[in-house]
Amino acid sequence: QVQLVESGGGLVQAGGSLRLSCVASGRTFVAMGWFRQAPGKEREFVAATNWSGGSTLYTDSVKGRFTISMDNAASTVYLEMNNLKPEDAAVYYCAGGPDRRPRFLLGPDSVWGQGTRVTVSS
Repeated sequence: QVQLVESGGGLVQAGGSLRLSCVASGRTFVAMGWFRQAPGKEREFVAATNWSGGSTLYTDSVKGRFTISMDNAASTVYLEMNNLKPEDAAVYYCAGGPDRRPRFLLGPDSVWGQGTRVTVSS
C-alpha cells in the first residue's frame, strides 16, 4: 500500500519554529514536496526537492525561513519552518511524484498524505 504520513504540526507562536515530517512507504518517488491550504484558499505550493538531491524549489513567501530536506534511509522528507508568521497557518500536505516541479506534484501520478495542521498565533 502506497502511503505518505505527515506529522509535526501544532500550535506555535509567531516567530517560532516547527519541523514537519513525511514518511513514504510502498513506493519510491522521484520527487517530494510540501503544499499547504488555508481555510477558504486554494492549495499552495511550498517547497519541493528530488530524492537524488540537487536543487530545491521554494515559493517566494517562505524563502529564507523554510528548509526542505530528506533522509533517504528513513524514506522521510522534512520541512523545517522558522520565523513562522500567522499567514503560514494552514494544513500542510506532503506529496510524492515524478518531478519536483509543482505541476507534476499536482498531477495524476502523484500521491498525497492526509495533511497536518499548523496554527500560528500572533
